[in-house]
Amino acid sequence: TVDQLTRVEEVEKYLEPFQLSLEMLQEVSARLRKDLIRGLGKRSHHKAPVKMLPTFVRATPDGTEKGDFLALDLGGTNFRVLHVRVEEEEQRVLKMNSQICAIPKEIMLGTGEQLFDHIAACLGEFLESQKLKGQTLPLGFTFSFPCEQLGIDKSILIRWTKGFNCSGVEGKDVVKLLKEAIHRRGDYDIGTVAMVNDTVGTMMSCGYRDQNCEIGMIVGTGTNACYMEEMKHVKRVEGEDGRMCINTEWGGFGDDGSLNDIVTEFDVEVDKTSINPGIHIFEKMISGMYLGEIVRLVLVKMTKDQLLFKGQMSEALRTPEQFETKLISEIEEPDSGLDNTKKILTTLGLDWEPVDACVVRLVCDTISSRSARLCAAALATLTNRIRTNRKLDHLKTTVGVDGTVYRKHPTLLYPFQNQSDVCLGSLSCWNTQLCPSSTTSTLCNVPIHLGSKTSPEHDDATTSWYSVL
Repeated sequence: TVDQLTRVEEVEKYLEPFQLSLEMLQEVSARLRKDLIRGLGKRSHHKAPVKMLPTFVRATPDGTEKGDFLALDLGGTNFRVLHVRVEEEEQRVLKMNSQICAIPKEIMLGTGEQLFDHIAACLGEFLESQKLKGQTLPLGFTFSFPCEQLGIDKSILIRWTKGFNCSGVEGKDVVKLLKEAIHRRGDYDIGTVAMVNDTVGTMMSCGYRDQNCEIGMIVGTGTNACYMEEMKHVKRVEGEDGRMCINTEWGGFGDDGSLNDIVTEFDVEVDKTSINPGIHIFEKMISGMYLGEIVRLVLVKMTKDQLLFKGQMSEALRTPEQFETKLISEIEEPDSGLDNTKKILTTLGLDWEPVDACVVRLVCDTISSRSARLCAAALATLTNRIRTNRKLDHLKTTVGVDGTVYRKHPTLLYPFQNQSDVCLGSLSCWNTQLCPSSTTSTLCNVPIHLGSKTSPEHDDATTSWYSVL
């Protein structure tokens, strides 16, 4: 009918701004390439939105590492503690025990001392449960926030992201704050502390079994990536020889307005109501902390315009952050997605028709596909930089990937793979293998079929102990 055709046209009009063309993705890649260079420069770094932070990691693992290590991971609402034993056997056996501690909202928004006391308490409980309190083990600390790393054991927090806003931490050495919290307890001690960003840990974790891995990428609560850069281009660190891993902090891409032409009205609203407006614009278009809210805002406007639910809004749909990103994953399940959608809409208190469920699935698919395409464009930029740095026509590399969105979204990597393959067109010829960074699974050197349901579950903190090897 005419009404149905009009409805379809209106829905398509809402979603059109999220549908980025190949030409636009190539333009995004070109803009990011310029920002990478700005971030590496000694004089241009301080104004660069993509910070390109030196990590002081000069090589990837060679597989001969062994020993006992502790690992801590802080980067979301859960904090993880692990004891990892690497045994020198043919299969490089990894034995792990772990514990997860929740981080209450009041601690996420409290003082730095409260946060690090909580971390130290969790670590103490874990050491007690594992009968490790008498030992002084080296510790890898994965701290997944933008930091200026001054050494492997000294890292200054630049700013909080991902919902954290603890006072008295920005501008301070987080390794020192952790050690001080442990010292205040006085009931255990730790050895060498190696600070590592989660992207670096992911790259090192994957690289332990695949020496071709020179890029690490996170698509989870936030998004970020690292890669191996030529030392001669790292202008803020002395030395010309060899390579160093650079933590790009690409979540800040667009903070200077360079992405304004692809930012939608819904992205603007998400940014405006976040705890850090104007910061990490690229991350807010991609990551799990924000995707659900973008979908909710689209559904709210469609409902107000009589395109969904007969124009009737429920209290849940009206409430910010009530449409969690995990619902997108459930809605986009290939086999059960439509049934899941109907259950979710009922739970949200909405009076829906079958066509409403189909439109909601389309909205979720469109927004998560944009996330995948933007990640693909950014990853293509890093891969092409490595290739051109080495003056190669063809680069074979492996990308270590982790994060809850990567692991739990059922179809995200189909558009990601497709756009990665074509994003640079004839400008580059390369082979990227996406390698889940889980040390609880068997990693191998063969290409992984992206989007399959065989990706293993993974505790992020399993990556951090590689930094102390």
